Amino acid sequence: MPSDYYSEDEIKKLDFESIGKNIKISRTCSFFNEHLISMGDNVRIDANSVITASKEPIIFGSFIHIGVGCYINGSYGLELKDFSGLSSGVRLFSSSDDYSGEFMTNPTVPSELTNPYNSKVIISKYVNIGSNSVIMPGVTIEEGSVVGSLSLVNKSLKSWGVYFGAPVIRLKDRNKNIILLSKKAYGF
Repeated sequence: MPSDYYSEDEIKKLDFESIGKNIKISRTCSFFNEHLISMGDNVRIDANSVITASKEPIIFGSFIHIGVGCYINGSYGLELKDFSGLSSGVRLFSSSDDYSGEFMTNPTVPSELTNPYNSKVIISKYVNIGSNSVIMPGVTIEEGSVVGSLSLVNKSLKSWGVYFGAPVIRLKDRNKNIILLSKKAYGF
């Protein structure tokens, strides 16, 4: 009976740009253009997550966790830096249609009739995104910030804050003790 996760040999056959050590990927995950996806060490991607690259690379640092049922549209670039994570059901977009009514939407119409907003998303070191939150194109979440469940992140967020809401607002500062813990445990 096969494991719920791909074996190391099976992962090597998936054609990622680069892959670190101790990678766990659920067999129910879907990847598109994995040759544009790279991963550091200690990355875990749980069941039913979908990760799409097409125009720009997706870069996962080390000690990354992507929870069950996440959808990542990283077509225009995405970075998840060390010790960051996405809780179950997070939706992350590097591209979004223009819904103003001045242009058409969706991939079935000619591109000259659309006006999508395409921009890289950066999730910095020690950032965690709560369940079922949505991250929009062009957002940078600076080091150490956390986003509560069911939040809409439609603007970049400053470092070491606790954010929540739709759209998000900063509720308070976040403790930086996790820096000391990561240095003690892993040396960085």
